[in-house]
Amino acid sequence: MSNGTHHSGRAIIAAVIFLLTGWGLQAQVTLYTPYSRVAVPPGKTLKYSIEAKNNGSTRQTFNLAVSSMPSGWTYDMKVDGWDVKQLSLLPKSKKKITLEVNVPYKIKKGTYRFRVTAGSYSLPLYVDVAQEGKYKTEFTTKQDNMQGTSRSSFTFNADLKNVTGEKQRYSLQAHPPRGWRVIFRPNYKQATSVEVEPNQKINVTIDVKPPQEVKAGKYNIPVRAVSGNTSAVLNLEVEITGTFELDLTTPTGLVSGHITAGGEDDVTLLVRNTGSAPLQNISFRSTKPAKWEVSFEPKTLEELGAGQSMEVTAKIKAWKKAVAGDYIVNLTAYTPESTAKIAYRLTVRTPMLMGWLGILVILIALGLVYYLIKKYGRR
Repeated sequence: MSNGTHHSGRAIIAAVIFLLTGWGLQAQVTLYTPYSRVAVPPGKTLKYSIEAKNNGSTRQTFNLAVSSMPSGWTYDMKVDGWDVKQLSLLPKSKKKITLEVNVPYKIKKGTYRFRVTAGSYSLPLYVDVAQEGKYKTEFTTKQDNMQGTSRSSFTFNADLKNVTGEKQRYSLQAHPPRGWRVIFRPNYKQATSVEVEPNQKINVTIDVKPPQEVKAGKYNIPVRAVSGNTSAVLNLEVEITGTFELDLTTPTGLVSGHITAGGEDDVTLLVRNTGSAPLQNISFRSTKPAKWEVSFEPKTLEELGAGQSMEVTAKIKAWKKAVAGDYIVNLTAYTPESTAKIAYRLTVRTPMLMGWLGILVILIALGLVYYLIKKYGRR
């Protein structure tokens, strides 16, 4: 046999030995977990317990790695609490590997695969995501509309849920109509921002107060929870049914005057709708001293809008035999929904002719006394 042939044979034998040795090393190190295929919802954290075993008769040192991990997935692999990239096992020994895999919230439905490798040994793992994943914020309430008057306060109870894989800090914002007040109370404490852990929810109480002069109608109150990555809008609705309030006074505010017995006084009244709903068919009545007369012009007001006012004249006529003094005339404006009244005080004065007649009587009496004294005083 020539030297070339001899060297060729030796090379072939060495290659065969190398391949056999390499195959033997591969077979000596194995990885095992009973959960090679699992089904989970989006956002789930998988916790694998994987056993690495040296089946050979010599110590084996090999690299540990995770490969083919789907995009957006994260993992953490430890041995005895350490981040280990390379592991060494004595003959016939084994070691526990802990692997945590985070499935993202924003993910499509389907089957996903990745591998854990120990040297040249590969352990394939499969994950079935059973539904479409989400990465969003949920701002919800079971009661999104309320009804009341302009004097009412409205309290909504909402849930703010962080449907993401990260802690979110939300800014709580409101965009009500002008004059409305909105106060947020996350976890029952007044605040304008709040932190929510991943896949957790908190209670948010929302207090809504309308302006005092608000008109009847429906009002939309949009509120938002906004973070750097996601946001949600909750549309609240408040229906103001309107208040029915009537006010009666005079243009000057004075509620007193003068009148002569048998005379007439025209009192101008100011009728005001101080509520938030229109009033229809406003009527008038009076309570007066005996034999006095009171009439109104006009007798009724067909309609008076919210915030509007109108003048009405009360024609008051005193009894012709009324003696001098103060008298009270109660004037009332009323509808089926509301009533208002004032007590108007009138001072009765004696007519000028009666005054002169009184003076004349007094003078006649004095003259008569003087005459009697003069005529009989000397006797």
